[in-house]
Amino acid sequence: MSQSMNLYVHFPFCRRKCSYCALFSAAGRDESFRDGYAKNLAGIVKSSGCVFRTVYFGGGTPSLCNLDPLFDAIGERLAEGYEWTVELNPLDADPGRLENFRSRGANRVSMGVQSLDDSTLADMGRGHTAAEAIDAFKAVRDAGFDNAGIDLIAGYPSSSKDAWKRTLDGLADFAPDHCSVYSLIREKGTLLDKRLERGETFLPGDDAALGELETAREVLSALSLDRYEISSYAKKGFECRHNLAVWRGEDYIGLGAGAHGRIGLFRSRGTFENPAPLLPSKRCANADCTELGEVQDALERALFRLRTREGLDLVFVENAYPVLASRLPEWKAKLLSLVDAGILSNAGGKNVFALSGRGTEVCDAVLSELI
Repeated sequence: MSQSMNLYVHFPFCRRKCSYCALFSAAGRDESFRDGYAKNLAGIVKSSGCVFRTVYFGGGTPSLCNLDPLFDAIGERLAEGYEWTVELNPLDADPGRLENFRSRGANRVSMGVQSLDDSTLADMGRGHTAAEAIDAFKAVRDAGFDNAGIDLIAGYPSSSKDAWKRTLDGLADFAPDHCSVYSLIREKGTLLDKRLERGETFLPGDDAALGELETAREVLSALSLDRYEISSYAKKGFECRHNLAVWRGEDYIGLGAGAHGRIGLFRSRGTFENPAPLLPSKRCANADCTELGEVQDALERALFRLRTREGLDLVFVENAYPVLASRLPEWKAKLLSLVDAGILSNAGGKNVFALSGRGTEVCDAVLSELI
């Protein structure tokens, strides 16, 4: 019997590297290499023995590959009621490509917009304008995708208050079902990092960056998009099921160079030479995999839930992860003290704890306190 699984497929190919990006990427690979990459991954899917309840094509830029072999392979292995997301660059939203995506089984699009201010987009190296992004999203809707969202980046150095206001004002032209707002993180070695080192640009202060995030929350709330995870907002029923599976501690296959996977106690990271070091039918025994202890695995799976609107349910943790049971009295005392401090709230019961608005700003500190 086929095993039900979540699947993340990474396409590390880009037209060029964005100024802020530190993710694994391979700009400049030729078409034959990219298409061979996708064909190789399709063969691995066919041999996986899985059916997929969620699929996520991430990047990089998936559409720089011929995706048809993967559409064929995955299309034969979809669970009933599946979610299949494809990340999309606004430059690739032509009607023919979108129609192919939809007709082959993809039912959700996530578009990397990042900003709706042209000077900020140019500084980021995105290669598209705000108007082109708006037109691209309309093309997504015209192609029949009724589940589509965008990504934005807050706290970018060259972005002024007026630039961020233009971005948020432009959301009405999109009317997205989902929006992720990521706070810029300075990553060593990026083009932006080098410019910051040379004093050519400057990061906004913490108050300004947090102000951008709060303004985004207010605007998105007015558009009926509620925060369901620290960085993600959605209309009711349009939460990204794949991302929720990750935050809820479910297993998932990471397929492709740079893709992370999690099955049982094992964690993996794919490479070009070994794009699927971890499958349900393949015990991990190579340099691309690590094995966690039972306690460490349980901690990771349980505490990720605190990132979500659902919060951390101590009764659930006790039942799902008995190895953590001895920690729960101490956890509860700490969590209650954080409720008193306004960092957490009791969400849905006396044993369920979720981050408050203030708490989303210090989530990492809360997790560290519990670990």
